[in-house]
Amino acid sequence: MTKRAIRNIGIFIFFVIISGWIGVLVDSVLIAQPEGDSLGMGIWLVLPLLTAFIIILFSKGSRKDLGLKPNFKGNMKWYLTSALIFPVVTAIVLLIGAVTNWINLSAFNLHSFILAFCSTLLINFIINIFEETAWRGYLTSQLIKLNLSDLKLYLVVACVWALWHLPYYLVFLPEADIRAVMPVSRAVYVAVAFTTFLSWTVMFTELFRVTKSVWPCVILHTVEDSLINLLVISGYISIAAGKEILISPINGIITSILYVAVGIGIRYYRKQSNNDGLKHYIKL
Repeated sequence: MTKRAIRNIGIFIFFVIISGWIGVLVDSVLIAQPEGDSLGMGIWLVLPLLTAFIIILFSKGSRKDLGLKPNFKGNMKWYLTSALIFPVVTAIVLLIGAVTNWINLSAFNLHSFILAFCSTLLINFIINIFEETAWRGYLTSQLIKLNLSDLKLYLVVACVWALWHLPYYLVFLPEADIRAVMPVSRAVYVAVAFTTFLSWTVMFTELFRVTKSVWPCVILHTVEDSLINLLVISGYISIAAGKEILISPINGIITSILYVAVGIGIRYYRKQSNNDGLKHYIKL
């Protein structure tokens, strides 16, 4: 069972890593592809989840592991939490930035921002069904079966998630968007982004484990894409030169520390709940 699970995970990771480069190849053949919305990007987005479904089909696995059931009972607080994590942490980061004069909020227009935020929610929700079902629903659930330590679990998922994004940052993502986030080269930004994936992975993984459903993770990711990317890339805030690595709502060190703290907090809750459940079972 373990050998088959490792084989299947290996197959999944292989196709995840090459999916974006297949997309890059397709875009290099097809001319006049729209920047940021090409056929190659579609292949990059869909192939990981398609691979997971094919593996489940041929290995006669169970789709129950994917966490597609919403599991609302007992988890409504986590659905609410998933919608609030990024807004609350971002508000804290903006407050720190404003107090230190590292972030300029003078261009921020709340009415315009809310309209733009709401207009992107649906498309980001659909996109993140593909992402979260692949990363949490398949990869994370399969790695959990291997009884890895939490740290190893976070590292493996973060590395695969980052490697999947490699062609996105190196090819698909417009140069102007990278420069809007942080004035560095594509290669340097890849290194910076890895730390972000690692900090987010703790939070996403623990939210999936505590709810046993991908949907809170889909909501969490949707709010992130619609909130912080819009905030920074669309120019609603400006960050002082040289302070991006510290305070950026996307990749800042302070921001990442806060997200790790959130993830550790959810992990602590999960561990305590499991211990309480075990004690109750033993008493019975």
